[in-house]
Amino acid sequence: MQIRYDMVSCYVTRPTASGDGYEFLQLRRSKDDYMGGTWQPIYGTSEKDESAVVTVVRELREEAGLIPTELYRLDQVSVFYIASTDTMWLCIPFCAIVTREEQVILNEEHDAARWVPAADADRVFMWKDNRDAIRDIQGYILVDSPAKPHMRIPLP
Repeated sequence: MQIRYDMVSCYVTRPTASGDGYEFLQLRRSKDDYMGGTWQPIYGTSEKDESAVVTVVRELREEAGLIPTELYRLDQVSVFYIASTDTMWLCIPFCAIVTREEQVILNEEHDAARWVPAADADRVFMWKDNRDAIRDIQGYILVDSPAKPHMRIPLP
């Protein structure tokens, strides 16, 4: 078995139109891509000698055409196994906050995008670690928690 630790995930959020809540971005994987047809947050792997922070900013730009106004680390690491490659993955999750004016521009890995109200996250995010990450984002990042300033990452 191989162990990989060069993957990041990015939970993208923005204020709702009314400004009284937040919504989260999901991208639908292209039909012929791995897990084609499923709605996911952004995932990507680091290039040679690339830090996790540089990776997540690059992947956000490449997969969705977005530039964050704020970036945060989460207080967890996603761990999952892919049987077809016999690989255990350790995936570092981040939260990117964008403005409502930012337009999603998809690359070839995805064929659709949607913004999901935070209240619907438990219903539409398929993996437990996705749902847990969104709960953590709501409890630590989208409010003025004592941890928030320590989770914020200066943008490169």
